[in-house]
Amino acid sequence: MIVVYHMQVNVHDNIMDMGGITGVATYPEYAGRGLIHKLMAKCLEHMRTERQFISFLCPYSFPFYRKMGWEIISDKMSFRIKDNQLPRKISIGGYVRRVEENNPDLKRLHNIFAAQTHGCLLRNDLAWEEYWRWDVDDTTVALYYDDHDTPTGYMVYLLKDNIMHIKEMIYLDIDAWKGLWKYISAHESMVDEVVGNNYSNESIAFWLEDSDIRETIRPYIMGRIVDVAQFLEQYRFANCRGGEELTFRVHDPFLEWNNRTFSIRLAENGAVELLPEESVRPVELDIGTLTALLLSYKSPSYLQKMGRLKTDEETLKLLNNLIPKEKAYISDYI
Repeated sequence: MIVVYHMQVNVHDNIMDMGGITGVATYPEYAGRGLIHKLMAKCLEHMRTERQFISFLCPYSFPFYRKMGWEIISDKMSFRIKDNQLPRKISIGGYVRRVEENNPDLKRLHNIFAAQTHGCLLRNDLAWEEYWRWDVDDTTVALYYDDHDTPTGYMVYLLKDNIMHIKEMIYLDIDAWKGLWKYISAHESMVDEVVGNNYSNESIAFWLEDSDIRETIRPYIMGRIVDVAQFLEQYRFANCRGGEELTFRVHDPFLEWNNRTFSIRLAENGAVELLPEESVRPVELDIGTLTALLLSYKSPSYLQKMGRLKTDEETLKLLNNLIPKEKAYISDYI
């Protein structure tokens, strides 16, 4: 069994349809016969038909999915802060209000955040249902409202055994960030420590007065380009002058329609025109590396240094300039 959710995701400010893979399972007596590989190929064909040219999943085995072309595209950072390390003397206006899970301000705020954040899912009813599926009943949602009563940040958390567990925190500006941390610090007498997850790919220690905290990082979501040609036509490169040409020699033994060469010409706005014949500046890589590259999980220079990408120095310099720098923010469990 494999379940494919039809979702939408922000890829460098371009909203794309995405196939979310979940529910992958085989009866033990049928394991090891390649059934999941065959079913996954059918799912990818289905996604291509449905114009879902990118796919995400949360892996139970990285090697297993890498064999089928998926690659890591985002990380989950976790932090642990003692009560005496919480920020103090935060001066900020506005206020925080605890609300119900179905509060319209919560969903409206997330839609605004997702529309301006690379990698973020645009949560429809199904995505919100999945978001809350594994949470206990006493999870709390707190929204920060600015001086104009506009919601600009929220956090989802749980108080248990003298620990504040933060599931997610988002903010549209620094005032919302300060307001939420002021609210967290107000629980100092109630908790021994604050633990949580951070999907922004930036350490929070830098912003704390006492930065001697524990932070860990682990790979979280894997992605796969389902149809390279169609994905490139929706993709937007950065810093284009117009007229730049590249050739991607893609290795994808799992999907024959991707296992070929793609030559492109870029417009000033970063839009892609596919060329009928192989052009200049060849870049050789596999489908997983191409996914990690275009979703900005790893830089072209790093991928070349690690032997995952082959090209000449001039093309590498161009790639480093053309690939957007923002890493993907993905907080949903897919």
